[in-house]
Amino acid sequence: DYYNTAILLKICITYHYMHLDQVGFDATYQPDIHICRVQHFPAMARCSIDCIERRLRICFEMMGLFIGSHPWWFLITPLILSAGLGSGFYFLKDRMSNNIEDQFTPVDGKAKMERKYIEETFPGNDSVFSRLRLSTSGSYATLIATSDRNILTAEPLKDILDLDFKVKAMAVQLGNQSFDYSDICAEVMGVCTSNAILDIIKYDAKNMDNVSLTFPWYHSDFQSLPLHLSLGSVKLNPESSVVESAKAIQLHYYLREDDKAKTDLWLENFINVVSNDSSASIQVSYCTSMSMQWEFEKSPASVIYLFSITYAIAITFSIISCWRSDNVRTKVWVAFCGVLSTGLAVLSSFGALLLLGQPFVMTVASCPFMILGIGLDDMFIMISCWQRTRVLDTVPDRLAGTYKEAAVSITITSLTDALALLLGYSSPFGSVRSFCLYAAIDNKSNSKLK
Repeated sequence: DYYNTAILLKICITYHYMHLDQVGFDATYQPDIHICRVQHFPAMARCSIDCIERRLRICFEMMGLFIGSHPWWFLITPLILSAGLGSGFYFLKDRMSNNIEDQFTPVDGKAKMERKYIEETFPGNDSVFSRLRLSTSGSYATLIATSDRNILTAEPLKDILDLDFKVKAMAVQLGNQSFDYSDICAEVMGVCTSNAILDIIKYDAKNMDNVSLTFPWYHSDFQSLPLHLSLGSVKLNPESSVVESAKAIQLHYYLREDDKAKTDLWLENFINVVSNDSSASIQVSYCTSMSMQWEFEKSPASVIYLFSITYAIAITFSIISCWRSDNVRTKVWVAFCGVLSTGLAVLSSFGALLLLGQPFVMTVASCPFMILGIGLDDMFIMISCWQRTRVLDTVPDRLAGTYKEAAVSITITSLTDALALLLGYSSPFGSVRSFCLYAAIDNKSNSKLK
């Protein structure tokens, strides 16, 4: 109230003396000061616009004074708390949820509902497998053999048949149980699904000379086989649909989906066998129904490598920025602790959410990079406010002044960041939800540790 009145008083007096400059000086003239003293704003007299900020400053000032008076409590307690919450990383492997469809498609997407309807209306039959009835990509392995010359000759076909035999005869060990392709293959009337091109030559490369292939369908006495699914880079006879040459052959191996452990293990061994096979006449490419998923799950290894480099750069930059030639004013160790507090925030927040059973998606691994930037920004603000305090004051008083100046802005920015991230938790995508939740909690933990 007094502050607002004083300002208005100054304005009114200034106005009256400016009036004197215009009309001429009169020694008997007295400015009408008493009117100015009552010309103030009643609303501002009760609460100025910074009333909330002033109360927050007082609270943070008291907090800084308390922390400065009991420093060991606030040094040891965060370390113990972070170590305890960090135990949640023990469950990291169990909480990993990197299924591409679950995390990167809408939770209640229309496509999922329509697929459910199709599965209920046209259910699959394990005894009569048909790729046309699959509502998903299924479980499979595929290889493509290519050659610079015609692959439909004896030598390339022999190498392809040898590779096909290795794949089907491959013995896989799961615990005390051993199984091969015939134990987990998708069946048609009790027989594993086969590849049309190999059925036509009856698994003998020499029979190729006695067969006249037609494309895209091969018609035999008993059935028609789709060769457009098996042959690539086909050259036809100009006057007919007879195949003269081809440069690629594709083989498919479909598996049952009733035992995922066996299927995944067989697919891993399939990759090992095909990747280690070599031939002078053909080049082999391969993939499985799990290839994309496995490649996606390998990404954390590269993120950990980059995370280590980023933290090293951040520590170096912080130390250089806070280094002073004066040993009293240099804040090298403060800068190091600022980066360390960001790491503790990641450890405690991630650990707490893992203990609570929250799924950990690959996208969450990028959170520490964002939190590191926010944490360093807050650290430099606090150091700047600390350096503006009086050097001769006691540590509790200087810390109280630092918190009074810096804590309000840090708190507001942390709250707005956390609010924005929590709003992102309403996204229909699981990966976005997980990222926003971990980032929001991490951001708040970072501000608390500061």
